[in-house]
Amino acid sequence: MTKNSTSLLCRAAAVAFMTAATFMSSTPAFADQGFQTWINSFYETAAKAGISKATYRAAFSGVKSPDPVVLEKAAYQPEFKHKIWEYVDSRVNPYTVRIGQEMAVKHARTLAALERHFGVERSVILAIWSMESNYGAVLEKDDRLHYVPRALATLAYADPKRAKYAKTQLVAALKILQNGDVSPRELNGSWAGAMGHTQFIPTSYLLYAVDADGNGHRDIWNSIPDALATTANLLKKNGWQTGQTWGYEVAVPANGSQYAGQTKSLGQWAALGFARPNGKGFRNPDQRAELKMPGGAGSPGFLMAKNFFVIKRYNASDSYALGVGLLADEIAGYGGMQQAWARPDGTLDIKQKFELQNRLKELGYYDGEVDGNFGSGSKAAIQAFQNRNGMSPDGEPTQQLLKALRN
Repeated sequence: MTKNSTSLLCRAAAVAFMTAATFMSSTPAFADQGFQTWINSFYETAAKAGISKATYRAAFSGVKSPDPVVLEKAAYQPEFKHKIWEYVDSRVNPYTVRIGQEMAVKHARTLAALERHFGVERSVILAIWSMESNYGAVLEKDDRLHYVPRALATLAYADPKRAKYAKTQLVAALKILQNGDVSPRELNGSWAGAMGHTQFIPTSYLLYAVDADGNGHRDIWNSIPDALATTANLLKKNGWQTGQTWGYEVAVPANGSQYAGQTKSLGQWAALGFARPNGKGFRNPDQRAELKMPGGAGSPGFLMAKNFFVIKRYNASDSYALGVGLLADEIAGYGGMQQAWARPDGTLDIKQKFELQNRLKELGYYDGEVDGNFGSGSKAAIQAFQNRNGMSPDGEPTQQLLKALRN
């Protein structure tokens, strides 16, 4: 670097600092001056998008440093993926089905209105609500929530991989504030900016948010009608086919796995030997569907119709869309999967996971929710039982452990 270029950089830095000081001159000393300088410099980008100084000041009032928890969560991105049966077990189980059916009764009038207006079945809307926030329970856990402008500014400032995404979402979040749909105090979300009961990122909120309760605000944080209508609106605008299924579980014939990823009509699949395990036929033989085998050879297959791919516009994961479809069917009373996953020997199915938690609870080792999920509370309970009964305290739910609990 030349002497002249160094001088120019110094002058530019001085101008940036003076601009920052002028913009927020009344703000006290900051814990992270570099972060504060970034916030002030980003106003130029926000202003070009129509954000006023008043909105910007309100959004960042009291924000003095990056959110360290956001950076921890952004850094912790495990390379492995859960096996499909683990993923489905944690999201489609007696607990999520029971709560979904209770919510169907509690919000029956709202859901009926959404079905009429958007043409999306209530069971699908409820399944997405469950997958996104456990029917709103996540919003009650302060340790899971982050102030969205601070979280996105943190990513834009300190995470090069996510900086472009974060800047786009931050401008969109500022537009939400400027529109007056939510106050800064209520603008909370995940570490990556997903917000409300049905976890919309700011740009998606601007595209699909709906004021279903008619109070003049599109409030997906506090209004369940608004949140569920916003979900239905996204599905409708992305091509949801009213009255059509998301797909079918099928028994795969010998050598049928070679067709995974191919698309044919349901009639053609039937001719190749693919059949529903409950003995029912396909409703529309001309409907086209893609064969997916998320558990690999030897596991159930699924013929995915158009609505499966519409669900993926909400979340691009095949596992997510399958979880939504399976949970929606169970909430609606259509029944669950008929075939078993090809699980490794010694692992538990979802019914056994619930039994294990119930037995730990009955014996006084576990005081959490019986939901089939084995988080820190369940693992600690398992370890306590293992220690007391001379077993290796690995905290893992296994067939051996369940047998010991039964005895």
